[in-house]
Amino acid sequence: MMIQESAETIKGIIEDDIWGTIKKFLDLGYHFGEGDKSIHITIGLLLLLTVAFLLTSTVLQAIRRFFTRKMEADDKLKFISIFKFIKYLVYVIVILFTMSAAGINITILITASAALFVGLGLALQEIFQDIIGGIFIIVDKSLRVGDIIEIDNKVGKVFEIKLRTTRAITRDDKVIIIPNHKFISDIVYNYTQNHKTTRELVRIGVAYGSDIELVTDILLDIVKSQRSILKSPKPFVIFEDFGDSALVFTVNFYLTDSFTDPRVKSEVRYKIDAEFRKHKISIPFPQRDVHLYQQGPFQHSNVSNAENNEKA
Repeated sequence: MMIQESAETIKGIIEDDIWGTIKKFLDLGYHFGEGDKSIHITIGLLLLLTVAFLLTSTVLQAIRRFFTRKMEADDKLKFISIFKFIKYLVYVIVILFTMSAAGINITILITASAALFVGLGLALQEIFQDIIGGIFIIVDKSLRVGDIIEIDNKVGKVFEIKLRTTRAITRDDKVIIIPNHKFISDIVYNYTQNHKTTRELVRIGVAYGSDIELVTDILLDIVKSQRSILKSPKPFVIFEDFGDSALVFTVNFYLTDSFTDPRVKSEVRYKIDAEFRKHKISIPFPQRDVHLYQQGPFQHSNVSNAENNEKA
């Protein structure tokens, strides 16, 4: 009996004295209003918010480390900026839930801010799409610095990838700024996604009756003599079509830098023109044969007689 009474006494001391004192300490603060509309900003609420912030920060850091563990240094910096935005959003949610758990009615606050959030969401919709596009680019490595891309019929070399935009320099040294959502919604050609080597071609037409074997040999010799054109894979010629005014050939070759391919193609065309002139191979221009058919002979006297009758 004495042991049971001692245990109850200790329990009472803990509940009434120790826990009661802690509870009174946690309830210290500012109290506004009465009943359901009362607001209590206490030490307990502040401690709860602090613990919630610490736990949230720890969890977010663990998630960030998990996603960025295999990323390069530049990509990590970009991803950290994304997590900063996510962190602030999560902090707002944690504050609201903590205030609700502490007995504060947050319905009025949420209702008042709903219209603001909807307006911001509509205004920032495209920005969010760009950010999501940037995240996909960073995560799945669909685009890298140095890649040569074609978008909206413009060819450019990527030199900077940011969270919202990607920058590329065109062949005429102009910078194009591409919103990242374009890489999700539009068709983009990446010339160097798999490797640096690309196949290019020059199309040429020769007159009917030309020695096609000689044409093939000349085209192959020209591209093989170009230092910027790869020897392997080997260049090849295709007899493409019987055109309206010419026999159409294409000489195909491989480059390691397709960004400068207009200059290489120009040099190849210069040499083709010179070699064809040397070997008397003509490059025809479009031409048409026009045939006139007359049903009967034209009589000038008939016209004169008709005019005199009209005057009379």
